[in-house]
Amino acid sequence: MSLKAIAAALGLSVTTVSRALNGYDDVADVTRKRVEQEAALRGYRPNAAARRLKTGRANAVGLVFPVSTASLNDSYYSDMLLTLDQRLAQHDIDLMILPEKPQDQLRPPMRMLRSGALDALIMTHTTPYDLRLVRLQQKGYRFLTLGRSQLPQPYAWFDYDNHAGTLLAAEHCLQRGLTRLAYLGGCEASTYILDRRQGFIDALAQHSTPQSPDRMAALPPTRRSGYQQTLAWLADAQPPQAIVTDCAPLGEGAAIALSQAGYLRGPQAIPLFVYDGLPHDSIIDHPVNAILQLTQQRLGERVAEMVLQLLNDVPPGELQTLWQPRLQLTSDAQ
Repeated sequence: MSLKAIAAALGLSVTTVSRALNGYDDVADVTRKRVEQEAALRGYRPNAAARRLKTGRANAVGLVFPVSTASLNDSYYSDMLLTLDQRLAQHDIDLMILPEKPQDQLRPPMRMLRSGALDALIMTHTTPYDLRLVRLQQKGYRFLTLGRSQLPQPYAWFDYDNHAGTLLAAEHCLQRGLTRLAYLGGCEASTYILDRRQGFIDALAQHSTPQSPDRMAALPPTRRSGYQQTLAWLADAQPPQAIVTDCAPLGEGAAIALSQAGYLRGPQAIPLFVYDGLPHDSIIDHPVNAILQLTQQRLGERVAEMVLQLLNDVPPGELQTLWQPRLQLTSDAQ
């Protein structure tokens, strides 16, 4: 089925049909939908090789994921990646997962961008002063980040207000007279980890609540780390009155320790706040307080929208999205 047949059926020019199917923003939304519906009805699929020659694009986007971080099997990433891949595939754009090793210094993705094998990158686990992003910006490559950094020029980013999430949890505790708060956080230098930690610290400072350094842990984001640190805190003469964690694995480890010690439920319960909530397959079946973001499906959809806009040459400074978290409290904590 050719573009001419679709154009004839709709009374449009071949150029308009082609531009509508290729995502150009100078085609009215109503017209674009008519063209897409007619193409789907007729089973039209563009020739990928011809399309690449005509547009000069690879129709491929790479997502860079440092291999030293949490596994891609983590539901946080797997749900988002599935939706992102599906949405991009609707526009005949392939999503490629590119593992980044510390010694690589972004060389393979840069090589693929330079050769034209990729049209853009999605960068994860950003740091406050991310030299990877500086290099991409200096070279003029398209990229979008999950997280923020301080760069010399505007760039496209999606982020949650990670500072606000832990601040909300700590504020909730302090307003209820709980002052011995403990914080279980990751030990990496990613911006979101640092922002979550700072949100907790700022809440204590606003209430003039002194904080013991012994109750501020920076650990590998694993269940074992959360479990062992929580057991150590429970052994103190004055254990924490509440615990805030910055990720699901640490939170589950803390929940297991609290459950075994009899502090997860009942009148002696120590409130536990887990960023993103417990994992879907957690062995803990008792609800805990959660710092929730919008679903990873929504995240995947929004990132796909931003990538498509980036590929259509929308200025990067206009592609910046910040979503707010919220608290989901158990009945005991409300």
